[in-house]
Amino acid sequence: MGRFMERKLAAILAADVAGYSALMEADEADTFERLRAGHKDLFDPEVRKYHGRIFKLMGDGLLAEFGSVFDAVECAAALQRGMIERNATFPESNPIEIRIGINLGEVIVEGEDRYGEGVNIAARLQSLADPGGICVSGKVLKEVEKKLAYAFEPMGEQLVKNITEPIACYRVNLNQTPPSRAKLLTQSGSAAPRRTSIAVLPFSNMSGDLEQEYFSDGITEDIITDLSKVSGLHVIARNTVFTYKGRPVKIQQVAQELGVRFVLEGSVRKAGSRVRVTGQLVDGGDGSHHWAERYDRELTDIFAIQDEITHAIVDQLKIKLLPDEKEAINATPTEDVEAYTYYLRGRQFLHMCSKSYMLLARRMFARAAEIDPGYARAYAGIANCDSVLYSWQYADVSIDTILATSAKALELDPDLADAHASRGLALQYDGRRGEAACEFDRALALDPDLHEANYFYGRFFFEQGDFDRAAELFEHAAQVRSDDYRSAVLLASVYRSLDRHADMTRVARLGLDRAERELNLHPENSSPAQLGALALAHLGERERAKEWAARTLAIDPDDLNALYNIACTYLIMDEPESALDLLEKTIPRTKQIMWWQSDPDLDPIRDHPRYKRLVARTTTG
Repeated sequence: MGRFMERKLAAILAADVAGYSALMEADEADTFERLRAGHKDLFDPEVRKYHGRIFKLMGDGLLAEFGSVFDAVECAAALQRGMIERNATFPESNPIEIRIGINLGEVIVEGEDRYGEGVNIAARLQSLADPGGICVSGKVLKEVEKKLAYAFEPMGEQLVKNITEPIACYRVNLNQTPPSRAKLLTQSGSAAPRRTSIAVLPFSNMSGDLEQEYFSDGITEDIITDLSKVSGLHVIARNTVFTYKGRPVKIQQVAQELGVRFVLEGSVRKAGSRVRVTGQLVDGGDGSHHWAERYDRELTDIFAIQDEITHAIVDQLKIKLLPDEKEAINATPTEDVEAYTYYLRGRQFLHMCSKSYMLLARRMFARAAEIDPGYARAYAGIANCDSVLYSWQYADVSIDTILATSAKALELDPDLADAHASRGLALQYDGRRGEAACEFDRALALDPDLHEANYFYGRFFFEQGDFDRAAELFEHAAQVRSDDYRSAVLLASVYRSLDRHADMTRVARLGLDRAERELNLHPENSSPAQLGALALAHLGERERAKEWAARTLAIDPDDLNALYNIACTYLIMDEPESALDLLEKTIPRTKQIMWWQSDPDLDPIRDHPRYKRLVARTTTG
């Protein structure tokens, strides 16, 4: 007979410190002491206060169980409020922020410890939470919704490691009151009305030219950014709404799926020096139109159109703007539409990744900065491009030059997340990893959904061999951009090294699907061909992998990144000699020594004589 395992239903709270590695590297003694004091003075007493028990302590986190899911959520809220108060008492130190995940599920009882899927899901939810935030599962929401004084914002269904089915996830908004409770409290004068919720769907490109997608996407993102500055509005994040791009949708269904009251949809037609923008504000409940407008203007009026749309939405929803919110909405990164257009083009080319497109992206950003020398985002874009070009020796650029460019961006806008991410990448390539981690953490604190920050930081941890942390960041990067095939394929290598084969298959298939779409749009771009070949190798489709590898080398026979990725493709297919032929052309010329020293795809040849000779020549040369 098998050993009897005791099981029970419990609410599990998982918490960890965001950016723990960077905090420890910046000031190990101070961080350790503050965490020790935090456990003694905040975590332990609050968990006990809400009838919970800590059953596992880690260096940067804890796991606790509660008999009541209500107690678990209230305890999480108390912990986050307590952390805000404690950080205020240490203004000279980097703030310590925690992420909390809560799940309700069955756990296995073994003495004082708890195991099982109920615990695993809580830990995965914690990794999805924002720094200073709380993420709960759909099971938790079902028990506490409308019974606690917090709002629960849908994050969609998320695929998480070691869990087969996607998990419905919700962000706890401690500053927003749920609808039924808001009505009750407002009548008694005890609370302010709840924030109005809205989703901005991707504006359709009506220009008849797929190459103009970058422009309609840019306008959508800017309207989301402007509306997000209004404290009276809750705006669904870009990465969530862009999952609807290109899909025929029913507004009321979208509103229900996203949990919002209103939906803004629209279209953009750009032709020569003219632009036409339409917008409709739709009630998600009954489908009625609250507002609709068409703007036929000169292209130079595009910023005025964006402002008018934002103000029209605010007026229609009867939201009162605070003085600083009016100023924030009216402020634009640039007043020059030509610089703006070049910047958007640069962003499009940056994500296409190959050498030719990276050089093209840099030219776009440089032209934007030339037109408007005060355009901070343009300088951040230049720094991003230069870091990548430097790492693969695609251009003669120095680290000092890159750092000076990112410093220029930060001088113009100290709170520009893109600039902190670009600076982090340059510092990483300069070997200043502690400083790089601080910049990446700052970028994510300013904008948790910034793709570059998640992708670059994921590569940072990949180089360190911290594949669990790299996986979290690559997963989020792949969620933020629905066209990001690179993060998905890198995840396949990470999961393969962690023996998580179901996850490896899932992300390899995702990466392949995205790479195929990109290659169909841009058959001259070797980047999706490279990564698609890798994905096919992970999926065991050898013949197709070789076809894609041949296509890659036909497009870019001298591209170092292409040669390296195809070498990895051959290694996954157990063809080491073919791989080494390519690596001997690549490794001596790249500056990414830590990458290939950590890359698990190269593990099969670490002891191969040819590889050892190659490493010896490269590291001593």
